[in-house]
Amino acid sequence: MAAEIVNPRSDSSTDQEGAEPLDSFDPAFALHRGGKMAVQATVPIRDKEDLSLAYTPGVARVCTAIAEQPELVNDYTWKSSVVAVVTDGTAVLGLGDIGPQASLPVMEGKAILFKQFGGVDAVPIALDCTDVDDIVETVVRLAPSFGGVNLEDISAPRCFEIERRLQERLDIPVFHDDQHGTAVVTLAALRNAARLSGREIGQLRAVISGAGAAGVAIARMLVEAGIGDVAVADRKGVVSADRQDLTPVKREVASFTNKAGISGSLEDALAGADVFIGVSGGTVAEAAVASMAEGAFVFAMANPNPEVHPDVAHKYAAVVATGRSDFPNQINNVLAFPGIFAGALQVRATRITEGMKIAAAEALAAVVGDELAADYVIPSPFDERVAPAVTAAVAAAARAEGVARR
Repeated sequence: MAAEIVNPRSDSSTDQEGAEPLDSFDPAFALHRGGKMAVQATVPIRDKEDLSLAYTPGVARVCTAIAEQPELVNDYTWKSSVVAVVTDGTAVLGLGDIGPQASLPVMEGKAILFKQFGGVDAVPIALDCTDVDDIVETVVRLAPSFGGVNLEDISAPRCFEIERRLQERLDIPVFHDDQHGTAVVTLAALRNAARLSGREIGQLRAVISGAGAAGVAIARMLVEAGIGDVAVADRKGVVSADRQDLTPVKREVASFTNKAGISGSLEDALAGADVFIGVSGGTVAEAAVASMAEGAFVFAMANPNPEVHPDVAHKYAAVVATGRSDFPNQINNVLAFPGIFAGALQVRATRITEGMKIAAAEALAAVVGDELAADYVIPSPFDERVAPAVTAAVAAAARAEGVARR
């Protein structure tokens, strides 16, 4: 895939016969006309000598060598530097289950973010199936073409099983960004918020609103990072061991969270809490925010409407973050996944470990450095220091944990 994306467009075409094209009045449609990405050769085909090397007969020698030594595929094809961005279209952004075809603009966007921010080639793959077995088997069969798999916009709780089963069957990194990318960036921001306030992660009690993919992954990562305590709340209240309506995933969450034994509503859990993390949508009452501990942090990450509007959060919180680009401290996955995959691919890692994710969060937090301030606990996606820092940290962690192959 080329670093320079060529987007063929035809301004004179119409979307339906006799109808005005949508891109004549909407710049989003104008940008998407013809798609947002293309494939371009990295070698020239100028004459018959070039053709004979790039294709037959020269290509046969390379194929034969790979057949005899399969690991050579990483050196003589693009496999070791390309990621499959896979979805079934069941949980696309905030749009929900809109299907594989309607998901393609998002998957194309993800692919160009990989290239723009991490130098990683990526191919969008939208699957016309939603059964867990079908998705797993399809991806396993596609895997020989790729160095990694980024699962995207697959609804919970199916996404947990799909990721787990693919990780068990494949020897390349499989990463569900909706879970782990969000968790990495959240942890990085929280580390810096704690540093700003002179506290350690272990001194904080956090409450997460949302027990879906992102909420569960954030809870796991915060516990791995040594959070003092964390409670997760769903629509029915705090996920606790005494509830009889929990799914298997939520029962697991209850087993490693909520050491304080809090029960009741999200609002009950927020009383005296140090951190609010919103990944669920909805609205949290101002009174509940006001009941949090002095110097609290509010990470209201729902888009486009944060669970707590920053104007309200700033009345009570020392640090406020959202998922939006028009407010300071944007929790944006693009800060994590390009560098994580770049680092994993660089060392041909067999998987992405918890240690690699923690390393990514620490490297991301360190980019802020001495510039740390209440409105700057996480760097901008356009900070050119981000991807190299995350890439290096992830590669080093992969080697340290024994999952690197070079």
